[in-house]
Amino acid sequence: MSTVRNTEAAGADLLVHGGTVLTVDGSGTVLPDGAVAVLDGEIIAVGPADALRAAHPAAEEIDATGCLVLPGLVNTHTHLAMTLLRGHADDVDLQEFLGRVVPRENALLSPEAVTAGLRLAIAESVRGGVTTALDMYWFHEAAERVARDAGWRLLSGPTFMDVPGPPDRMPYGNRMDWARRHLDGLRPSPGTRPVVFAHSAYTLDAGQLTDIAALAKEYGALLHLHAAENAAEVATVCERYGKRPVELLESLGLLGPDTLLAHAVELTDTEIAALARTGTGVAHCPVSNLKLGCGIARVPELLRQGVRVGLGTDGAVSSNSLDMVGALGMAALIHKAGGDPTAVGAEQAVRMATIEGARALGLGGHLGSLEVGKRADLAVLDLGGPHLAPRHDPWSTLAYSARADDVRDTVVDGRVLMRDRRLTTLDEAAVAGAAEAVVRSV
Repeated sequence: MSTVRNTEAAGADLLVHGGTVLTVDGSGTVLPDGAVAVLDGEIIAVGPADALRAAHPAAEEIDATGCLVLPGLVNTHTHLAMTLLRGHADDVDLQEFLGRVVPRENALLSPEAVTAGLRLAIAESVRGGVTTALDMYWFHEAAERVARDAGWRLLSGPTFMDVPGPPDRMPYGNRMDWARRHLDGLRPSPGTRPVVFAHSAYTLDAGQLTDIAALAKEYGALLHLHAAENAAEVATVCERYGKRPVELLESLGLLGPDTLLAHAVELTDTEIAALARTGTGVAHCPVSNLKLGCGIARVPELLRQGVRVGLGTDGAVSSNSLDMVGALGMAALIHKAGGDPTAVGAEQAVRMATIEGARALGLGGHLGSLEVGKRADLAVLDLGGPHLAPRHDPWSTLAYSARADDVRDTVVDGRVLMRDRRLTTLDEAAVAGAAEAVVRSV
């Protein structure tokens, strides 16, 4: 395979060459001794290294010899500044988890705290080859500034959650106008889109959910919300509405191709069929679901029905890390527990962490694979470790053997954010120290 943006040779801003290129395109193309050429943040050529070196002399190069070059990982559900709460609510179920975390958030969070937590989260994410995240959390304006300064791809926006004394102290009645001002001021860049977050059917009533969905539709935004995370949540929603969470969302008209549900663990056959029929996406968070005792989502059946399923880490307080390589490996393993070793294979798990995650966000035309015309988001994973030898199949190596700390270089929009395991846009020691200081101050 060798593809270029046009027929004439062109210079490049960046050329990544010499490694095994796992394109994650529709054919599953793998290029030994391959290369990726980048200009203005866009992939302009993918092909054999020798040919691209000749055709696309570059201002900057990454020699990926002995490495695997893969699309940047896409985290489809997280709460990034929860890095500040890592280890605060372990070994409890979801309801006790929320009972511990929410009061601590109310005491701790501010724009300054979220800034510190975001910098820590981006440092961790970049180290693990994560180039995009969908982040539902308080003070999204601060989060967006941090991500922009770091050169990292963040999808964020206004969050609706009707709870007493929220961290931002904004009365719920003011949130719609606030959200509109944000959406009116947006000028999305390639590879991003507007997002509106409705926390859940247990923190918002039916009328509020309907209004938020209408707002998202008006602005062409992705609507993201938690749904059916565990049996207790389902029981709570059933008691309140006489419907299960997904049944309620369908009855309100909230399901559809611009809706992404986080978790979706407790689903019936009828609900899975509804997700497939409406084109609703799911963000699967296997590590968080296991740690909170929520169960194992019915991902094999979702995939069989054609539901778009991406992967997420959830927040670093419920999963204790933002490790998408680990989430990828977990997704490839836990669904085999039912006795079918083919339930989710290595290639499928890699796709869920890349192109399927991008599609779940409605951004599959821009992100998630190494193809001409897409944004230049990629990771270079060092294959030199003994735990990665010998290497028979790159999909298998990535799903079952690789670790986050094998990532050597990370590129977002053609900008190198980590080279030779050194962050280029964040001072790692200062970032960690600032986060520690915030936590100690309250």
